[in-house]
Amino acid sequence: MIIGIVAVDRNGAIGKGGKLPWHYSADLKFFKATTTGNAIVMGHNTWKTLKKPLPNRLNIILSRQAEIPSQESVLVVRDGESVLTLEKDLKTDLFVIGGAQIYSAFLPFIEKWIVTEVPLSVEGADTFMPANYLEGFQLIETKQLDAELRVSIYGERTIIRATNLQETH
Repeated sequence: MIIGIVAVDRNGAIGKGGKLPWHYSADLKFFKATTTGNAIVMGHNTWKTLKKPLPNRLNIILSRQAEIPSQESVLVVRDGESVLTLEKDLKTDLFVIGGAQIYSAFLPFIEKWIVTEVPLSVEGADTFMPANYLEGFQLIETKQLDAELRVSIYGERTIIRATNLQETH
């Protein structure tokens, strides 16, 4: 299953200056527990913020230009179609972890969303989720991570898969 996982502020912001504009240890622990043992796909800019592969996960980096040194548990792919082909053979879920361009590219293929609602309005945020990213999804569960953070899980969306990413635009 392809699952989008994201933390958003009240205005749909996910980044500022190439970084996550908040730090909540409860969300980081939740992200780790949710994605460990699975595959994650990210763009080059998200990869740069990590500095090293996330442990106990297949780290798939989608980048057309960037040269990323070969390392264990890292797979660099040049196009989204390769990720979709790979996902069919995975024995795990594939989590789309960002950034904004990657979320947009995989939007037609995401079957479930896990959304941490950050109780802020980030001043000067420059990276946002697509406005319609939850369109067609049903809220199926909410969890309180701590006094401030809530996670909403959306699912039950019917996916008709195009054969490649170009067909969805």
